[in-house]
Amino acid sequence: MGSSETKDWSLTPNSLAWSLVSGLELWQWRKDALKMATTAGVPSKELDWLLQELTGIEPLVLRLESFKGRETIKIRYPLPVLSQLWQQRLRQRCPIQYLAGMAHWRHFSLKVSTAVLIPRPETECLIDLAIEALQNSPKPLSGSRQWADLGTGSGAIALGLAEADPSATIHAVDCSASALAIAQHNAQKLDLAERIQFYQGSWWEPLETLKGQLTGMVANPPYIPSGLLPQLQPEVYAHEPHLALDGGSDGLDCIRELIATSGDYLCPGGVWLIEMMAGQATAVAELLRQQGSYCQIQIIADLAGIERFAIAYRR
Repeated sequence: MGSSETKDWSLTPNSLAWSLVSGLELWQWRKDALKMATTAGVPSKELDWLLQELTGIEPLVLRLESFKGRETIKIRYPLPVLSQLWQQRLRQRCPIQYLAGMAHWRHFSLKVSTAVLIPRPETECLIDLAIEALQNSPKPLSGSRQWADLGTGSGAIALGLAEADPSATIHAVDCSASALAIAQHNAQKLDLAERIQFYQGSWWEPLETLKGQLTGMVANPPYIPSGLLPQLQPEVYAHEPHLALDGGSDGLDCIRELIATSGDYLCPGGVWLIEMMAGQATAVAELLRQQGSYCQIQIIADLAGIERFAIAYRR
């Protein structure tokens, strides 16, 4: 598990109270912060994204600096606290989403902290792929649909499935209690909590009573080889949880386990769907074939043309 010195302002009681600053004060603060960003090599758009989230000021208003003449502006944190946050971005390379305490994914605004990975745009494809794969199942699927989101983290995939398949029940599992707390918060905020059941445990372990009943399984497991972790951007390596990144010596430890165990839980024709790292597709497809429980194995590229997803069906 990665350690971080980042103060999680998004979870403190003080974050519930708004502060007031003048437009001139915020303009001067932004002007100084932009200079620091340029020196540190951090894109200026990150600063404006942070200010949008913390003040509600529209992007065009920020770019034109027309907020400068406002008498007062509501802001989530006092400027001294905001300065501390910005220094964490510049000096500690803390991801901007952790500083804001939220990330955009699909059309959700999700609470995030250093207990969970920041959901990536490429992972959004998993939801559409899951629904399409279900429709193309080689066997008729009867009864109520039940999905498993294994390693739910912020709850992004579970929430996406719950919205895309309104009549289904979603079972979201994570071994981290802190991650589950974030996921449950997001489900409640988005009014999807009644559709999602949360479990603490390792992969299928908490779902023993559902063997043979799952319509589908979706996961974005740890898949980065241990030796490559130090080569990741400092924003990832120094701040995001290694528990959700480290896939073992070849990056396939967790994927092997999901291939070996999922056949016991999926119903015939049930969907098996994961995200993986570039370069792992051939190995994953061969592991699925060798296991013997799966058919119609497919590798799907993401929007950048990278072989990112593996789909298979339970025989």
